[in-house]
This record gives sequence, structure tokens and C-alpha cells, in this order.
Amino acid sequence: QVELVESGGGLVQAGGSLRLSCAASGSILSINNMGWYRQAPGKQRELVAMLNSGGNTNYGDSVKGRFTISRDNAKNTVFLQMNSLKPADTAVYYCYCNCVSSENRYLRMYWGQGTQVTVSS
Repeated sequence: QVELVESGGGLVQAGGSLRLSCAASGSILSINNMGWYRQAPGKQRELVAMLNSGGNTNYGDSVKGRFTISRDNAKNTVFLQMNSLKPADTAVYYCYCNCVSSENRYLRMYWGQGTQVTVSS
């Protein structure tokens, strides 16, 4: 199976920064893309950032210019650098991997357990 372990969430004041990490491990054969979604109370889960195997990125409109996604391929790890944080960024952030595992042999989404990010005003 594929396991995703997130770290780096917490409480920060508006205007501050946080860096999230997500390490994928297990029986991974290939990674198509990895990234982050977030979900605030009472709202739908939304894409924050995505990074594919070709190095292309995609960001949600609300975080463009403030958040940056990067990766360490050797460690199957992605990072989300979040700057100029706003109270509206408060949410649970979920890491995902769109991967092929040795068990399933087809592309599917795997999810982390989520990490809370709280931005105070």
C-alpha cells in the first residue's frame, strides 16, 4: 500500500509563513502527480497546489503568488511553502498522491490524514 505522512501544520498569525511536508512511502511503482487539497469547515475540498512528474505546477486561484509547491524526488516528498497567510487559508490540508502501486497496478489517488493550518487575524 501507499502511505502519506504530512507534517508542518500549526497556528500562525496573518502574514506569517508555514511549510508543509508530505512523504509518500510503500509499494509505489510510479507517481503521476502529488499535491495538496484543503477543506475548511462547511466548505468543499479544494485544490491548493499540484506538481506532476514533468515538473509542471497548478495552483488554486486563491493561493497563486503566495504558495509554492516543490519536491524531493529521491524521497517521494512534496513541500508546500505558504507565505503571506490569511485567515481564509485556515483549513485542514490534505496531501495526495496520484500513484500506481504494486498492489493495484493502476493509477489512483491516495490521501494523507490531513494537517490543520490555522491563521489568526
